[in-house]
Amino acid sequence: MKTKILIVGLGGVGGYYGGLLAKCYKNDPEVDIYFLARGEHLKKVQENGLKIITENESFIAHPTLATDNVLEIGKVDYVIMTTKSYDLESTIQQIIPCIDEKTVILPLLNGADISSRIRNILPENEVWEGCVYIVGRLNEPGVVESSGGVHDLFFGAEKGSNDLLLFMNTILKDAGIKANLREDIRMVIWRKFIFISVTASLTSYFNVGFRDLLTDVERKATTMAFLNEVTNVAVAEGIHFDSDIIETTVRHIERLPFETTSSMHSDFRAGRNAELETLTQIVIKLGKKYGIKTPLYKKVFESLSLKKKKK
Repeated sequence: MKTKILIVGLGGVGGYYGGLLAKCYKNDPEVDIYFLARGEHLKKVQENGLKIITENESFIAHPTLATDNVLEIGKVDYVIMTTKSYDLESTIQQIIPCIDEKTVILPLLNGADISSRIRNILPENEVWEGCVYIVGRLNEPGVVESSGGVHDLFFGAEKGSNDLLLFMNTILKDAGIKANLREDIRMVIWRKFIFISVTASLTSYFNVGFRDLLTDVERKATTMAFLNEVTNVAVAEGIHFDSDIIETTVRHIERLPFETTSSMHSDFRAGRNAELETLTQIVIKLGKKYGIKTPLYKKVFESLSLKKKKK
């Protein structure tokens, strides 16, 4: 019986990992890879395949099927989700026809509460947790490019089926994906979330790039206070970090090129929808849950909410 894997969202993340999976299992009698996409991007993939450009190679990936009609896919064994977090609930509803009680969901979205949001909709399904470190973008319809040499994928589940986790780890690694199956996946996700939440919120608030958060006295002070607020919330959530989590995050920011900025900042500048609720507001909500004050997060969220309404 074939294993059916559905990639939902075919942008920089889903395109890169989905492309590697489709390339590896194109002629495999035991694994089918499906792409769910839409619009001109889908049309190009259907006509020519999905072109993947990396630092080392370029190739064309042909999935078992690329479609915008979930009824053409049928029930699947695994769903790998790479959509934007603000589309999460509506996307889950869209793919319900592909899900039965045995379907496993692996989200690779930015955010600290993604898996719990999926479980609220699909309480009977096994929902894992995951995150990626990758610089990927949709260059044009049918073409995804990854750069920067970082392509790490982390996943796991505190209550997941070990056999299924190990099977997926093999599926990913055999496709050339830098997969890391972790027992401490919640810590891994929160470590990334702290970095993304702080930098996305503050690059958008100050309208500057990553490194500029540390080159001005006011911006640096705000960044350090932000790091303290979100770290306190994470600890209240039961996340155990190394004692140097704040210093490590600052060093990460310092290593980024001056001209680069966050996706949320880019979305604000372009007038697109932004992941404000997932990356900024969630810290305020969790702070209230645990009685932890987050005054700077609240100030920045209110300011960005006004900016978002004006778009």
